[in-house]
Amino acid sequence: MSSEKNPQEIPAQYDASKVEDKWYQHWMENNYFHSEPDDRESFTVVIPPPNVTGVLHMGHMLNNTIQDVLVRRARMQGYNACWVPGTDHASIATEAKVVRRLREKGIKKSDLGRGEFLEHAWEWTHEHGGIILEQLKKLGTSCDWDRTNFTMDPEYSESVIDVFIDLFEKGKIYRGARMINWDPAAKTALSDEEVIHKEVNSKLYHIKYKIVGEEDFVTIATTRPETLLGDTAVCINPDDERYTHLKGKKVIVPLVNRQVPIIEDDYVDMEFGTGCLKITPAHDENDYNIGQKHGLETINMLNEDGTVSEEGELYIGMDRFDVRKKISKDLEEADLLIKVEDYKNKVGYSERTDVVIEPRLSLQWWVSMKELAQPALDNVMDDTVEFHPKKFKNTYRHWMENVRDWCISRQLWWGHRIPAYYYGEGEEDFVVAKSEDEALKKAQEKTNNKDLKISDLSQDEDVLDTWFSSWLWPISVFDPEYIRTGKPNKELDYYYPTKDLVTAPEIMFFWVARMIIAGYEYKGDKPFDNVYYTGIVRDKKGRKMSKSLGNSPDPLELINKYGADGIRMGMLFATPAGNDLPFDEKLCEQGRNFSNKVWNAFRFLTMNMEEGVKYEPTISINQEDISDRWMAARIQQTIAGVNEDFDKYKLNDAIKKVYSLIWDDFCDWYIELAKPEEYGQNIPKEKLNTALGFFEQLMKLLHPFMPFISEEIWQHIQERSTEEALLVSQWPEVDKSRLNENDIKLFGTLQEMVSSLRNIRSEVNVSPKEELDVLIQTKQQDIADEILENRIVLEKLESIKSLSVGTEIEKPTVYSSSMVDGNEIYVPLEGLVDFEKERERIQKEIDRLEGFLKGINGKLNNAGFVNNAPDDVVEKEKKKKTDTEDSLEKLREQLKDFEE
Repeated sequence: MSSEKNPQEIPAQYDASKVEDKWYQHWMENNYFHSEPDDRESFTVVIPPPNVTGVLHMGHMLNNTIQDVLVRRARMQGYNACWVPGTDHASIATEAKVVRRLREKGIKKSDLGRGEFLEHAWEWTHEHGGIILEQLKKLGTSCDWDRTNFTMDPEYSESVIDVFIDLFEKGKIYRGARMINWDPAAKTALSDEEVIHKEVNSKLYHIKYKIVGEEDFVTIATTRPETLLGDTAVCINPDDERYTHLKGKKVIVPLVNRQVPIIEDDYVDMEFGTGCLKITPAHDENDYNIGQKHGLETINMLNEDGTVSEEGELYIGMDRFDVRKKISKDLEEADLLIKVEDYKNKVGYSERTDVVIEPRLSLQWWVSMKELAQPALDNVMDDTVEFHPKKFKNTYRHWMENVRDWCISRQLWWGHRIPAYYYGEGEEDFVVAKSEDEALKKAQEKTNNKDLKISDLSQDEDVLDTWFSSWLWPISVFDPEYIRTGKPNKELDYYYPTKDLVTAPEIMFFWVARMIIAGYEYKGDKPFDNVYYTGIVRDKKGRKMSKSLGNSPDPLELINKYGADGIRMGMLFATPAGNDLPFDEKLCEQGRNFSNKVWNAFRFLTMNMEEGVKYEPTISINQEDISDRWMAARIQQTIAGVNEDFDKYKLNDAIKKVYSLIWDDFCDWYIELAKPEEYGQNIPKEKLNTALGFFEQLMKLLHPFMPFISEEIWQHIQERSTEEALLVSQWPEVDKSRLNENDIKLFGTLQEMVSSLRNIRSEVNVSPKEELDVLIQTKQQDIADEILENRIVLEKLESIKSLSVGTEIEKPTVYSSSMVDGNEIYVPLEGLVDFEKERERIQKEIDRLEGFLKGINGKLNNAGFVNNAPDDVVEKEKKKKTDTEDSLEKLREQLKDFEE
């Protein structure tokens, strides 16, 4: 820092609002975030694309902070860092919002044609899309905004259709009627992974099914009595002796009076319920399988919106849950309801609309997954793709080993329309093609009918599952034509595979597994090297933060209040990889306080500058100064530790190391020792240059975590050109010549001695200004020599009248003492304290420790404890006993001295 940049330019208070926008604009103007392929090694991250109409929430804050930390450090390490941002079109969520807006205008979706509806959808997307990306900039995310992608961009969309056609032609995509999860609110199919099972308080209805031609009946227990409208059989286990007399008979379905057969199948659990199972093939997957096996009729008693269909015969048009209440009353009036019990069971809910899903037989499009999934399973299990933490591998393996075919069609208009064209009524009367012209040509060839016209074709109304587009994200953001051409462009060759994926475990199957599948299917290679799983941000009660619960703060309001750096630091401080973050606003306050601490430390250094003197930060240190040697060594030790933490994806540990280095070591110890002995004097120029040099290194370590304040201070430390930025400066490398463990150990001993002297003052109530005589008896003479050689640490931080150090020290008559690394510290108390009060204090401490020792002895004398407790627990108790006995011996000796 030259004399032209004087201390008056450094504001007394740190104002994040004035700093953060300024530096983000500077980084953007200088294009620091942009990446192009070159001769450096790439470090690529693709953002988990948030919903295009979404807004920033705490989960986004945590996830994107972690991504930014990884990317910023990689950029400083010299990698060609490329962080690709973008958004997902989110078919179900976006269509629901558009439908809601139209409803507010008095317009029904059904009143519009597909084209007109999509105009409204695009209008909504242009109006709301990208808001979340602008909000992420406030957090400091260093994305390459020139590369922003959207899953409905024309080129990206084309790649999605290319994949559908390719997999269909390979026989990996098929169309078939199967039992699916149906969302009556969104009126679309859902995959298994989009269903959340919740334990709820239900009712178990015991219903009479009369036996045809008899007065007797069988009892059926069900939680969904409304589904009896679709019953086509009652099933018993062939080995159940209770129901041998029922074989070959029929029963009457209550209320609808439909006669259905009693069938036998060993699927039925004889121990569960009554042992008789009603079979509703259209509304339960297991029932459907039994129905197929026994050739049963399939009655679809529900409409798409969850109301009863005409096939249900009764309660037509009523909502399914209203029917449940009504049918219960009607059964009771007909003397067909035996009893209703309270019952806890798990019920599937739509992840998107939070309504109860219905199993429904439906003709859908499917991806055959078993063969596709194998490479994705193998390459995670052998750590070709590494999971952090590794515990998630077991969950992944279980899902992949039991993978089911993927239902990829959705009954929506917003999304990638399925490229299937129908020309007849038969199930196989369709072709898959990229355009109408191509479809017509294929249909003519398939039917051998050259008279077919485009007007004879109708394209499938459904769109593809949103995840069917986002599973191509690591490929198509770089080369959307690759799926079609099979020839990677320069960018895909350079940036793929990407380096790190940061995401939440709840989309491990939705997205992570499928991207790995797509990577091996189309690129023959993994899509990323590492997957870092974040935890869920929860409130103080342990609940997941959500708008519906009203327990989530507004991230932008937090940033305005605490600064982006404060939020970033607070969240990282409290969240180890894979563990949930119990969010408390005090974390943000802690982050802001740290910003202020760093700022105040830097401002203190600048206030020690003399006008007219040019200061230049240096990495040179005074080898005669233990504080310089120690600080240099601690910085190197921290660099090494932080690098190791990054290698292990322990960012939580890394930020704690940097925090401790800056707050504890530099601010609380190094600066204190740097202060001149005479009040009013400035820190000497050489010392200040060294302190500023250290500060530069500290800001580099801090930058990935807290980019704004670190850039602001780094720019202030010395004159920089307009092209320079901490953002693109070099990450500090470990200098082993400075990593002197002996200096760290020696200074640590001196620190403990200072702390011990302060504790003694506190115990005997001696003012910090009162000068002490200090005697230190060491184990070895070389230790005594080192302490004497570096006595300035003790004398500068403690008021000391005289200091005696050696292996043979004459113990004072009356004293207070403490032990540091086997070295005994004595402080003579004569003339300093009231002996009577000191005797009382010592006796009180003896009484306390004797009570404590009695408790420990009680445990150790208890054979049950010693024999049954873990060995390490027993050893800890033994150690406590020894330490307490040692302390008691010293205290009794002190008390004896006082009494004499």
